[in-house]
Amino acid sequence: MSVLTDKIKIAVCGSNGKMGQEVIKAVKAADDMELAAEIDIADGQFSSIKEAKESVKIDVLIDFTQPASIYENALFCLNNGINIVIGTTGLKDEQIKELETLSKANHLGCLIAPNFSTGAVLMMMFAKTASKYFKNAEIIELHHNQKKDAPSGTAVKTALMMSEENPDFTSGNCPEKETIEGARGANAYNNIHIHSVRLPGYIASQEVLFGSSGQILTIRHDSMNRECYMPGVMMAVRYVSENKTFVYGLEKIMD
Repeated sequence: MSVLTDKIKIAVCGSNGKMGQEVIKAVKAADDMELAAEIDIADGQFSSIKEAKESVKIDVLIDFTQPASIYENALFCLNNGINIVIGTTGLKDEQIKELETLSKANHLGCLIAPNFSTGAVLMMMFAKTASKYFKNAEIIELHHNQKKDAPSGTAVKTALMMSEENPDFTSGNCPEKETIEGARGANAYNNIHIHSVRLPGYIASQEVLFGSSGQILTIRHDSMNRECYMPGVMMAVRYVSENKTFVYGLEKIMD
């Protein structure tokens, strides 16, 4: 005889956005989840997390809002007994560290993923592996022209993972001088140059280019729609609900 268990009560912050609407559909389709609150400053069921918490029980909040608000949203959740899954990018390294400290101190789940697409996460993992064998690499990320932060969180996370395998990705490069500032892109971890493209027509794409004498290796991932992120989001929700710990990167919980 099966035993009925309570469903995970979900709040979606940024519910009126394109990602928020996709998350709501995924939550409603999940047998083990219940949509408890839709939160959005623009005509949401609730206009703030605080207002929602005062009205309904929230086990996990999923945040797809804006870089300007995500840190304060996360602080509120972790200081008020709410596990959180963060898909909003733009957090600074020191902010991520502070959220990790709060998560552990308050025994709450906090999962931050720059990208919830399993294909994109595999791209990042493959790039990390390739970094053991190539001393030169650059990243090009391409997104729609409504994305506010640059470079993307995925590109930053990819560079961070790659930097764990190689101390310098400009080996043998000649001294450079930009005749137009920014021509070589952002200089990230261990001299990985990241180039950001913003054009209508893209959703989210990234390629990592590796070069050595006589060869080029390109690792690329393209997101065709926002539905591709939902299996990763659902995986993250279930993980933080059960484990009450801090995780940075979906690859940490992928079997």
